[in-house]
Amino acid sequence: MTRGELIEELAASLGARHEARFIVEEVLGPRPSHGGDVGTAEIDAARALATRRRDDEPLQYILGHWAFRTLDLLVDDRVLIPRPETEQVVEVALREVRRLQTPAPFMVDAGTGSAAIALSLAIELSDCYPEGRVWATDASAAALTVARANLDRVRIPCSRTVLPLTFVEGSWLSALPPELKGALDLIVSNPPYVAAGEWPDLPADVRQEPKEALVARDGTDGTPGLRDVEDVLSEAWTWLSRPGVVVIELAPAQADAAAAVARAMGYDDVGIEMDLAQRPRALVGRVG
Repeated sequence: MTRGELIEELAASLGARHEARFIVEEVLGPRPSHGGDVGTAEIDAARALATRRRDDEPLQYILGHWAFRTLDLLVDDRVLIPRPETEQVVEVALREVRRLQTPAPFMVDAGTGSAAIALSLAIELSDCYPEGRVWATDASAAALTVARANLDRVRIPCSRTVLPLTFVEGSWLSALPPELKGALDLIVSNPPYVAAGEWPDLPADVRQEPKEALVARDGTDGTPGLRDVEDVLSEAWTWLSRPGVVVIELAPAQADAAAAVARAMGYDDVGIEMDLAQRPRALVGRVG
């Protein structure tokens, strides 16, 4: 069997040619699409991965890693799978740091998971802000294990510069050293924002991701799944410097309610940024 024939077999089995290509490339490496026989052991390994995918295990967990902006991150069932929507949230955060024009920004990724946001900030801002510093928090010790492994992973290429990045275990911003209160220039977060009632209707592979990282209680105004967005906004108000900015990923249906909450808390300038599909995706709250 050739590589191309193996891809065709798995594509027919999975009903998704791109997933078949990912699996074959994981087993065989990025070799030419056709030509050359594949060994029996490699065929068996690819078929075994395809079986796991047919059983609704997320493709990203099967592969064990996934691309996010400039990164190739380790991922497993201890962390959420990095998604394109969050890549755009990072883009908003990068823009806000540059707008602040702070020479040595203190930045926090609250609820870091795989550290996708924290590492993107630490790498993509390292040239322009070499004195900057990034902190990342998470209430899950298991998630922080993955995050630290990803930090080690991105440090392997000797040419890559990474700002100092510190991980701390705990809920949102309360995990940070108290001397940082009032000194943070940027707070970014991708908190849980799926309503409890939505959980049963999510795709089966999504329901294999950590539920506690996806599902949140309703907001104080009854908005489904908004409570953690509210909590991050509330804590950020105290921890931000003046000027400072918070950027929070949310569900499109929550945008208006979240903006109203931010304005009621006293944020001076509140905006909603769209994702690449032109859906409301990130709340930006500025102070000072």
